[in-house]
Amino acid sequence: MDGLGVMHLAAMQGHLEVCKYLVEELGGDPNMIGSKHSRVTPFMFSAYSGDVCTVKYFLDHGGDLMKADGKGRSVLHYAVCGGSCKVTEFLLSKGIPVDIDYGFGTPLYHAATNEQDKTLKILLNHNANPNTFLSKFGSPLMSALVYRSLKCMKLLIKAGADVNAKDSIMSPLLFATSYGGYTEFVPLLLQAGADPNVPDDLGWLPVEHAAFRECREEVELLFPLTSPIPDVRNWSIDGVISHAKFKKSKPLAKGLAENRKVVLKSEANLAFRRKDYKLASEAYSMLIEDKPSATLYSNRSLCKLKMDDGEGALSDAYQCRMMRPDWAKACYRQAAAHILLKEYKQAHDALLDAKKLDPGNDEIERELR
Repeated sequence: MDGLGVMHLAAMQGHLEVCKYLVEELGGDPNMIGSKHSRVTPFMFSAYSGDVCTVKYFLDHGGDLMKADGKGRSVLHYAVCGGSCKVTEFLLSKGIPVDIDYGFGTPLYHAATNEQDKTLKILLNHNANPNTFLSKFGSPLMSALVYRSLKCMKLLIKAGADVNAKDSIMSPLLFATSYGGYTEFVPLLLQAGADPNVPDDLGWLPVEHAAFRECREEVELLFPLTSPIPDVRNWSIDGVISHAKFKKSKPLAKGLAENRKVVLKSEANLAFRRKDYKLASEAYSMLIEDKPSATLYSNRSLCKLKMDDGEGALSDAYQCRMMRPDWAKACYRQAAAHILLKEYKQAHDALLDAKKLDPGNDEIERELR
């Protein structure tokens, strides 16, 4: 298991007596890393287990509050993501900084990403900053929205989260209206002061995004609060919907399109590296909407695979193969999706196709064994 030792596994389960034996009788170290890649320690795993006694024992025996794993997560991050309120409170009482961050997000950001509203509330009660930005796309409030955690959003807004995300590439309201499935969050954002008259980097307003998707409910919510758009001759709900469809059919200015592409690719890749597969998938979707490519479908397929969305991963893999039928990676993505869906015959066939296209590939050979 990625270099994990017995003490890692005991800590993960909160087995205090086993941990005591390993430390006191065998000289085990609470800060020993599982592997050079993961760098996770037994102390971190104990926090995730939720067992305060094991956490306290490791801390008393040299557990490092400030140590980070390979993804920049401290012991507090593990407690928060595990949803352990008692461990979170205990660690904060021992002086660990509430906004500890090694470049991959604060504990508050991770609480929002993991929909842990209880530990998120504790962090806010200890004055965690709700307006820290991990990147041009990543704030705690945006993460709570992406993962559809209404409870986390309400807590963050109450604590003073910037609903207009002035330092972000896209505000929460623009994000919510650009994609389906976020209608219930639009009233919350508007009530909290989200400005419906702030456009995105391409000049589109939230009401235009909602109109293009023909989400009449969202358009009706936004229309009374939106200043008349000069280009819309018939300033009405139907007029806005017709205008949005026409506007979407017009090509973007080259400079604007290229700038958005560069930013979105950067955000997608960063989100993937920090294992925020949902956010990465959304960013790839925006890129695909602008200009589909086999690479983008391949990347989104992998994100969906990581999220255990077998059907979604397979659909994207099929699109990838249709666009580049001679690409071995497309076949490999299809095989991985079939395996997740337990469709082993189809997976084997896809791997054979990959082998024909890329003979001698060790990874494909291993999967075929």
